[in-house]
Amino acid sequence: MPEATILYGKPVVEQIHAQIRQRVTALTARGVTPCLATVLVGDDPASATYVRMKSNACRRLGLRSVPIHLPSNTSSQSLVDTIQRLNADPQIHGILLQHPVPDSIDERVAFDAIRLDKDVDGVTSAGFGLAAFGRPAHRACTPQAILHILDFYQVPLTGRHAVVLGRSAILGKPIAAMLLNRDCTVTICHSRSQDIPAIVRQADVVIAAVGRPRFLQGDWLKPGAIVIDAGYNEGNVGDADFASCVEVAGAITPVPGGVGPVTIATLLLHTVAAAEQQA
Repeated sequence: MPEATILYGKPVVEQIHAQIRQRVTALTARGVTPCLATVLVGDDPASATYVRMKSNACRRLGLRSVPIHLPSNTSSQSLVDTIQRLNADPQIHGILLQHPVPDSIDERVAFDAIRLDKDVDGVTSAGFGLAAFGRPAHRACTPQAILHILDFYQVPLTGRHAVVLGRSAILGKPIAAMLLNRDCTVTICHSRSQDIPAIVRQADVVIAAVGRPRFLQGDWLKPGAIVIDAGYNEGNVGDADFASCVEVAGAITPVPGGVGPVTIATLLLHTVAAAEQQA
């Protein structure tokens, strides 16, 4: 059996960037510069790297970035106060709260403090609800990036069985709802699921989003299944065991170079859309 087609993120990113540049030019002509505020709490080096990558991407594409770094002992109320100030600032169009936040902070309270039209990362409860019902709202960025990849490579979804490995509020749950809205039959597996390999063998599309390195094994897959690896773990490895999955899957995203870059591009696309709406 031939190895799987590799679904690289780069051409998807290039397509999104072209759209962003065109829309930023139109906004700039109206005197509006799309602006993303990034809020980082604490000193987690991986989070700091992610924020820096997003700021760099903003600069390359003509957006403005406002980085805000709060100490690790910041209280939930202080964080909410910071977010409320950004909500009230008409020059800020999108707000990203980099997660995870320190354990002392109520992450859900902080997320839900973000104004809905500035929730460009799709993390608020209201945004999740609207997206689940197929209503207008900024989608969670990684799930939306997954759909951008599937659409770019013309992977059919209607009537197919999608298995989502993971049920996080910002990835597993929203991508399950979004795939359901695209007429997939969706199964979610999690830490309490029994005989996950047997469930995965029924899948036409597998979304690996468990946060465990090389969790998904190639011998779990139905031959020809599409594998989207949304994980990123220490050592530059995803949640799928690429070496074994590539032998069985019909197509698979690499790590790095797959979902991650498309997620950042999606965040900036949402920021531009937010600026258009608010202008």
